Amino acid sequence: MPLMIPSEVATAKHQSTQIKLCHLSRFRYQTCMTTAPPVALTIAGSDCSAGAGVQADLKTFQHFGVHGLTAVTCIVAETANVVRSIHAVPVTMLQEQVALMLDSFPVAAVKTGMLFSAAHVRAVAELLAARPDLALVVDPVMIASTGAPLLEPEAMTAYRNHLLPLARLITPNLHEAAALLGASLSNKDALEPAARRLAAMFGTAVLLKGGHLDGPDCLDLLVADGQVAHFSAPRLAVAGSHGTGCTLAAAITARLAHGDALPTAVAAAKAYLNACLRHSYQFQSPGGGPLHALNQGTC
Repeated sequence: MPLMIPSEVATAKHQSTQIKLCHLSRFRYQTCMTTAPPVALTIAGSDCSAGAGVQADLKTFQHFGVHGLTAVTCIVAETANVVRSIHAVPVTMLQEQVALMLDSFPVAAVKTGMLFSAAHVRAVAELLAARPDLALVVDPVMIASTGAPLLEPEAMTAYRNHLLPLARLITPNLHEAAALLGASLSNKDALEPAARRLAAMFGTAVLLKGGHLDGPDCLDLLVADGQVAHFSAPRLAVAGSHGTGCTLAAAITARLAHGDALPTAVAAAKAYLNACLRHSYQFQSPGGGPLHALNQGTC
């Protein structure tokens, strides 16, 4: 019998038995939803290698049973190993995408990733400022794991003045936190004071990611409503980390769209990211050398 892919066709006959196509194990359809799922919007760059950016966000939203929407800020020619070029989407086009999605869908949560320029940051902030009901997670994407800059220098001021104060949560790594604070963070003892300073500066919860620190464990620290929560996991020996920041922030956004409390959402997101890392894989590039990939979709 030819392989049949789920589509408008509801059932297929096989040896006189009705088989529901909503459960073909090859496609990992674990749950067939009959009601509309929560909706989340990602505003970020497009990564053509699908390891980060809106592609990683959509895979993560799907994993958590969330209907994912996208507004593309930049088109990035990149892999886990190199950023070749960045082409920014016109600001008016970005605003059209965001406005249309917010007007058309019952969006519960929004995640921002790579915004690239001050004009893009201000454009997004202008639209989101009118929607304080949304759970906004800001991943302040500034530098790729390859070391390539992903944010124009003048955009930092726009982040500080316009976008970060709107956030329910910001998720900086150590380098991004240092840039926002104007001070280096070199050890675990610096995490809590830095996270508290950021929370006070912007009036938001902060998940400060400490994965770049040395040591056998990776420690992330959440400051929310004056309370501190530590999330620690053994450091995994994987070949690369392209897309980890996007994936974590998207997972938190998905759980917030479901109505989770913030610490619960972070815990679920951390567990998912660790699974993506544990089950990561790599390709052998025709051009030579390996390409590492997180396993956001099939773990």
